[in-house]
Amino acid sequence: MHPAFSILFFTTLAGAAQGLVFALALAVLFGLELAPGFLALALGVAEVLLVAGLAASFMHLGRKTRAWRAVLMWRTSWMSREVIVLPAFIALVALWWLSLRLGVGAPWSWLLPVLALCGAVLLWYCTAMIYACLRFIEEWAHPLTILNFTLIGLSSGLVLACAMAALAGEARLVHAFGPYALVATLAAWAARGTALRRNAGIRHKSTLQSATGIRTQKLVQKSMGMSAGSFNTREFFHGASLAALGNMKLGFQLLAFVLPALLLAWGIAGAGTLPWLLAALVQAPGLLAERWFFFAQARHPQNLYYQVVS
Repeated sequence: MHPAFSILFFTTLAGAAQGLVFALALAVLFGLELAPGFLALALGVAEVLLVAGLAASFMHLGRKTRAWRAVLMWRTSWMSREVIVLPAFIALVALWWLSLRLGVGAPWSWLLPVLALCGAVLLWYCTAMIYACLRFIEEWAHPLTILNFTLIGLSSGLVLACAMAALAGEARLVHAFGPYALVATLAAWAARGTALRRNAGIRHKSTLQSATGIRTQKLVQKSMGMSAGSFNTREFFHGASLAALGNMKLGFQLLAFVLPALLLAWGIAGAGTLPWLLAALVQAPGLLAERWFFFAQARHPQNLYYQVVS
């Protein structure tokens, strides 16, 4: 598939924001005493990430004025459900932030965090199911897709929460959630590695022989069948070489998982603020690379006709 950068930014930014809100909600519900100013600031950052992700997603639309029609198919479309859940989650985070600014007490002090937890999980599920429900793209049609979206978002959110807490001097949050950030990052790496191994071993149901009806054992595609690119070659094929895919695969694992895990371990050992900040900065481009590879590795069946440009 062709990775659209608007979708890469949307899923990465929104996933990190969901993880950040998830971490803050757990901290409040577990009675971790956070400064109201820090909590409001962190929620504000999450809100900015969510709105920025939503704005990025609009760049992928052909006719942006018709975006509202996406909600009409909510009974059958996971994308429509995501379009409903995302603004609701943004409004919920904004309401939580506003309640802190106005000093509103119980029951909002525990109800809003609970709703935020549920909203984050529901949004992860809706976003992941957009891809996991596509049975003809076998790399995506698996529960690992849902698990990876959730764990990667949780990892990035926890790392971001710890980095912000370290900067703000919120040592309690860093000490309490630092180990969980490391566990979430390692779990995300393990789940993503499992998905990579599974996808590499897939024997696709459709082949050149079944697509063309030519039953010879040795059948090689030499041309895409036209003199220039088309919608098919632009939207369903990334155009990168196998070497580039291999480098991207190695790169995102190092940046999104390995280096952040080492930096988190360094931070847990008591090295101060620097490792937490470095972990967040290193992981950000790794997450974008991971999401690019997620789309690029998926093989649309139509590429049996159009994947080769000669």
